[in-house]
Amino acid sequence: MSKKNSLKNRKKKIETIEDRWKYEIAAELGLMDKVEKFGWGGLTAKETGRIGGLITVRKKQLGQKQSTEG
Repeated sequence: MSKKNSLKNRKKKIETIEDRWKYEIAAELGLMDKVEKFGWGGLTAKETGRIGGLITVRKKQLGQKQSTEG
């Protein structure tokens, strides 16, 4: 199967809140130029870990906010 056909057959991924946060955090950390140039795989383990850690913080904050509201 050619690369073109394999890309055509992929299902479109539904964007999650974590996906949006990933882009927001990368922008906040000044990493979007690197992501655009090299892709997510071009980031170091330290950079991706920082993004993942901040996503976790946001998840906890969201959970705490929801538990106090509901």
